[in-house]
Amino acid sequence: MAAPSSCLRSHLAQNNSLKRIFSGIQPTGIPHLGNYLGAITSWVKLQEECSSVLYSIVDLHSLTVPREPEVLWMAILDITAVLLACGINPKKCFLFRQSQVPGHTELGWILGCLTSVTHLTHFPQWKIKNANQMNKGTAGLFTYPVLQAADILLYKSTHVPVGEDQVLHLELTQDIARRFNKKYGDFFPVPRPILSPTKKVRSLRDPTSKMSKSDHQELATVFLTDRPEDIQQKFRKAVTDFTSEVTFDPEKRPGVSNLVTIHSAVTGLSEEEVVHQSAGLDTAHYKARVAEAVIEKLAPIRNEFKRLKEDTPYLEEVLRTGAEKARELASPVYGEIKKLVGLL
Repeated sequence: MAAPSSCLRSHLAQNNSLKRIFSGIQPTGIPHLGNYLGAITSWVKLQEECSSVLYSIVDLHSLTVPREPEVLWMAILDITAVLLACGINPKKCFLFRQSQVPGHTELGWILGCLTSVTHLTHFPQWKIKNANQMNKGTAGLFTYPVLQAADILLYKSTHVPVGEDQVLHLELTQDIARRFNKKYGDFFPVPRPILSPTKKVRSLRDPTSKMSKSDHQELATVFLTDRPEDIQQKFRKAVTDFTSEVTFDPEKRPGVSNLVTIHSAVTGLSEEEVVHQSAGLDTAHYKARVAEAVIEKLAPIRNEFKRLKEDTPYLEEVLRTGAEKARELASPVYGEIKKLVGLL
């Protein structure tokens, strides 16, 4: 392998002041509004603030739900195009496919040998997904949290952007890092969470549940590439209540409060400012106002996504270049791990 570039040498420097960010996203369809306002906008901000940032399309994780090969490949291209359209800049971060860096799965095996079965059975995601598959969950579905830990630790990541529902996974990663360090010496930083400042976006049809790609109600979820007329319809059908004025009270008025949260996030206004500016509007007219704000926010993303989808060679080149950089970063780390455990 060629010697690391000066940029990568700076990435490899392990000093206490270095912050290295890692996060991953599964290619399981077009992200929705909640994904964008939570994870993706945070990713864009972090690439501007930090010098060492890795974003991985975790295609191996997506295999826990069987899909046809051509469907998976199209989903990989879709998520790449969406991330770029949202502002992810491959010149400011490493954007790559997990499966193109062998160290992920190799380290996953080593870490799996340090992880108890009991620990993994406690994950609510395993219980829920296994139940949904009528107790036919695969070994991959059971052990993917270990592979997720390997994704993070392979680069000696110090910080991981997470949502509330991912905290348990990061805690497992922290536990595995400590266990490895105790057995083999102080090697891995114990990664710390970066919690998204954006409040959770709720389903438009059931504001007691979060917005989800897998929601069976077609009008519940706004996707980043939805047409303006589809967005208008979804907000027009959004569940609210029988009080006409716009207020923010998540406990008593979850539907209207969800609209306020979305309106606040896409405009940059505080929730108090949104409510003040909406004085005198009934909820029907307010839904239309929120829809227009969302359409305006997503229009450039949708247009750029359509342009990028026509340029498959460019998307493939972005992922290929990102994988080369990620392998160069991971190789010396994994080499040291092999020495520590006795494989070299």
